[in-house]
Amino acid sequence: MQTIIIGHKNPDMDSICSALAYADLKTRLGMKDVTAGRAGNTNERIDFVLDRFGFDAPPFFSDVSPKVADVMDTSVISVPETATVYEAVTSVEQKRLRDLPVVNAAGHCKGMLSGARIGRYLFPPREESSNTRVVVGYIEDMIRAFDGELIAGKLNPKEQEYLLVVAAMSAVSFQKRLALYRGRPVVLIVGDRSDVQISAIAEMVSAIIVTGSFPLEPNIVASAEANGVMLISSRYDTATTLLLARGGVKVSKMLDPEFDSVAPNTLLGKAREIAAASNSSVFPVIDEEDVLTGILSKSDFLKPIQRQLILVDHNEMSQAVQGADLVPIAEVIDHHKLGGVRSDTPILFWNNPVGSTCTLVTQLFRTHGVEITPNVAGLLMAGIISDTLNLTSPTTTAVDKEILASLSQITGVAPGDLAEEIFSVGSPLRSLPADQVINADSKEYVENGHKFSVAQIEELSLSLLAKKQQSLIDELAKSRSARGLLFASLLVTDINTQMSVLLVCGANEYLNTIDFPRLGDHAWKLDGVVSRKKQLLPYLLQCLQRMEPVAAA
Repeated sequence: MQTIIIGHKNPDMDSICSALAYADLKTRLGMKDVTAGRAGNTNERIDFVLDRFGFDAPPFFSDVSPKVADVMDTSVISVPETATVYEAVTSVEQKRLRDLPVVNAAGHCKGMLSGARIGRYLFPPREESSNTRVVVGYIEDMIRAFDGELIAGKLNPKEQEYLLVVAAMSAVSFQKRLALYRGRPVVLIVGDRSDVQISAIAEMVSAIIVTGSFPLEPNIVASAEANGVMLISSRYDTATTLLLARGGVKVSKMLDPEFDSVAPNTLLGKAREIAAASNSSVFPVIDEEDVLTGILSKSDFLKPIQRQLILVDHNEMSQAVQGADLVPIAEVIDHHKLGGVRSDTPILFWNNPVGSTCTLVTQLFRTHGVEITPNVAGLLMAGIISDTLNLTSPTTTAVDKEILASLSQITGVAPGDLAEEIFSVGSPLRSLPADQVINADSKEYVENGHKFSVAQIEELSLSLLAKKQQSLIDELAKSRSARGLLFASLLVTDINTQMSVLLVCGANEYLNTIDFPRLGDHAWKLDGVVSRKKQLLPYLLQCLQRMEPVAAA
């Protein structure tokens, strides 16, 4: 079971650092296949902290929805297009499949070979029974099918249409019958009847298969050699040899080139739709290079998905990675307001009103008695410092202060020094285009049927805001329209003066409820407001409630 520990979309420092630290704890507690992930891009500050403490950015997961790759059979079951029907039948029997992919030397799927199609070839309807004597293929394949041995003559290296004839009548009747096939490439299947063998050589048949491992007379061997007739020995009886010889035909002669396939990253829901609309029971899984990488059977849809999530720093599905609602959520570790996470079974859900998820992860290390290494302690410090603005945010609690001090002792780094390093790196207003600024740390919420977004960036000063303000407002308007939001907002916080500027684009009936001092169209001054979670979001929700009677009217 793969466990992905992951924060919200557009991750911030706390989201990334808590995921990495909690993955370290889970691994050290013995959990297998644990991966810290991210649902969005990092930024310069996050990258600085990761490099500072020796970590790579967690792998990016754009979508954790169950996919074909999660349930397909990766032991690729197929037959090469050079294989014979006999070899294919053996594979079908061994794998218990009704359909079998046929591939070329490059691994590209050329078509499907069904058990029904093979059965029809080997046992055709009565009205088509005359076709059973005609085989198009290589004589060498036929010999291999019944494990025969070439006694005389040279193998015909070319593919050819052969007429299979069994000598099951008197010599006189056989000679008359054989005369009817003169000029056609005949493969005679016969037992220890030297008279028939001599007649067949005289008629210059293509090959004689002597069944039952009967010994061949030296003069017959010499005559076949002299007349260019292939003389072949089979250890099986005549009936069995005939059946096996017909199996010595290339599967390429009877494959179906039209087939339904899926890709490894095809969503399982989409694959179910494909399977429901298809008569096939087996579907080749073909990768982006057109190579067969697996097999998907209808029974595979019943397999449990071997992946689960642990959500950190959020508990609202609107903020979760795509597909989070389609896989089991094993745990939630968060410090925000309650959202809409559902589970089919009881889970660990720890939601505590502290300043940072990294504070909670540190407490979990203590609960389990696991020592925190200096590099992990550095991550946890960075998450707390970033989310509490170095303990100056109103979200800060006594627990955050005590834990940050203890982590500082482990790393030997003063919180003030680390805070100065973090906040001096990568001003979003200076280094990012407007569209990236409004999405760098944006969270989407749904309340009372309304969907809206709230983003936040921290700056050492607001000196760069005036020059970029209009472009930020334009991008908020685009985002609102594209995502169907009631409003889109950005809180630009000055961590030194502890004040913020709120930019909002939205419906007029909502904007009219905002009663902070205006700084122009779509801009408001918020003195003392630095926390999105504890200060801004509750206020925006109050505005939403005040808007409701107006909207209803």
